[in-house]
Amino acid sequence: MSDQTWTIESICEALGSPALSQRFLGEINRAPAHELLTVFAKWRTIAAGVAGAAERGRELAAAEEATGETPGDWVDMTDRVQAEAAAARSRGAA
Repeated sequence: MSDQTWTIESICEALGSPALSQRFLGEINRAPAHELLTVFAKWRTIAAGVAGAAERGRELAAAEEATGETPGDWVDMTDRVQAEAAAARSRGAA
């Protein structure tokens, strides 16, 4: 989507979430005239990132379906996450 001409509608579609789209529309609608381009550019960047991540996710899912494995180097963080969760619980975090 990065090569396309971005519009308010295409940004909303690329965000892929009604909540994000509403947040964008709220910001663009409340922005003073002299800030419109800045707000638009900020959300265009966010939308391009979301669209890119979604495309990478689809590619990874297709590769996993074809080969049974997700391509790339993956680090198993299970032990670290479990240790951090245990430490948080010991401090009284929910």
